[in-house]
Amino acid sequence: MEELKVHNYSNVFIASYFTDNCECSHANSEHSLLYLCSGELEIDQYGKKSILHQNECAFMRRDNRMLLQKRVKEGVPYRSVVLKFSRDFLRMFYQKLDKNKLPRYAQRDKSSLYMLPAGRPDIKSLFESILPYFDSTVQPAEEVLQLKMVEGLYILLNTDINLYASLFDFVDPWKIDLMDFMEHNYMNDLSLEEMAGYTGRSLSTFKRDFKKYSNLSPQKWIIKRRLEAAYEQLSSKKKKVSEVCMDVGFKNLSHFSRIYKEMYGLTPTEMLVE
Repeated sequence: MEELKVHNYSNVFIASYFTDNCECSHANSEHSLLYLCSGELEIDQYGKKSILHQNECAFMRRDNRMLLQKRVKEGVPYRSVVLKFSRDFLRMFYQKLDKNKLPRYAQRDKSSLYMLPAGRPDIKSLFESILPYFDSTVQPAEEVLQLKMVEGLYILLNTDINLYASLFDFVDPWKIDLMDFMEHNYMNDLSLEEMAGYTGRSLSTFKRDFKKYSNLSPQKWIIKRRLEAAYEQLSSKKKKVSEVCMDVGFKNLSHFSRIYKEMYGLTPTEMLVE
């Protein structure tokens, strides 16, 4: 019989236990360290697949598009522990850093997944020190969780200085490029609050920064960009109208047809038969 357990301690440590294979689409709202205790994890990011094996660890940047395949390996259940770094914690930690010693030349990698070197004792020590809590009724104190977040953060910063640019993406010069994010995510079903969060901004800062790039509101810009993408796809005449509608992010076909005609003077169907 399939067994599934998920333990969540203050949304800082999350442990998962599965006795059967499991697939899920993952929206990673916080920067995270994932440690695989047993089993196998396949991470599919934009079609690029990575495999995490037992006792391996990966840094997962805030991202809303990851497909996870959690697998039992040779009869051994899947078990993983995730350490999440909240925005408030990262901002507090950043304020304490000596700004004169920051690697300003650090650059954010395009990939949202960073595989840490295997066999590191500091990584194993961090996660194995928290595992006993998941097998008991005793919960770790908030002070302990804070210390573990600090420990995990130093593991990352001492691994690769470029991770400064990912972890502290809410300050210059590492702030996420807003329009680059919008171009890669306009077709996704995200609220403005989620977009602000993924770009390391508050909602008010997100709106203020967006005004620097467009006279349109973010919502209207997204609709316009989706319609432009739909026009490009329909021009190739390789897809059905319903497929194009879903591909570019619209959920309602009649709504899509109506606003498409408002912008281009033809319905999507009329354009296909032109």
